[in-house]
Amino acid sequence: MTETKKRTSQEIGKLVAENRGKLQAFRFAMAGSKTKNVKEGRNLRKEIARLLTELRKRKSETLNPKS
Repeated sequence: MTETKKRTSQEIGKLVAENRGKLQAFRFAMAGSKTKNVKEGRNLRKEIARLLTELRKRKSETLNPKS
C-alpha cells in the first residue's frame, strides 16, 4: 500500500498494464490446466484494483483540491 503512494502516476499506469498482461496469461494457463497456483488470479485482480483506486484518488485530488 505504501509502495503505491511513493510511485508516480505513470509508474502506476505501467504496473496496471503489466498486471493485466499477467492476468491474461494466467487465464490462458488456467484454461490449459498449466498453472498450480490458483490464488494468483485473485491476487492479481486485487492488486490491479488497488492501483486503479490510487490513480483515481490522485485524479480526484487534483480536480478538487482541498482548501
